Amino acid sequence: MKRTIIDASQLELNEKVVAIKRVTKVVKGGRNFRFTALVVVGDGNGHIGAGLGKAAEIPEAIRKGKEDATKKLITVSRDENGSITHDTMGKHTGASVLLKRAPKGTGVIAGGPARAVCELAGIENIRTKSLGSNNKQNVVLATIAALKQLKTPEEVARLRGKSIEEILG
Repeated sequence: MKRTIIDASQLELNEKVVAIKRVTKVVKGGRNFRFTALVVVGDGNGHIGAGLGKAAEIPEAIRKGKEDATKKLITVSRDENGSITHDTMGKHTGASVLLKRAPKGTGVIAGGPARAVCELAGIENIRTKSLGSNNKQNVVLATIAALKQLKTPEEVARLRGKSIEEILG
């Protein structure tokens, strides 16, 4: 699968912190506390990324998470209704996320982590179902894996050697 490198400096990215966790490392002198922040960034126009930042303070962890997310931006193909082009399923470790296209006026029907990804990607109408694990990090990464699999009708027609009218019926 080819990866397109997106120049994040030209995009107006919004960020959403999905989860902040306090992690503890027990050492000889006591406990060391650190924070991990799961951050999703997107421009609301088909670009989305997720990243994890770890630091001793929460703001620094969020900054690192945002930086990590901008390095992992992907492009999402959407249709004229502001939905996805076809139904798809994404999987990451124990979490699976089912994404179903929806007609205009449906809105974003999704749980917390999947909703953050869909809204920041600029998807206006979608139905999602989280299956398996409900770990926030895995659900976010499974949603992004599902969005990464999307293809436009033009791409499908080109890959099959058919016209767009034959694909769309």
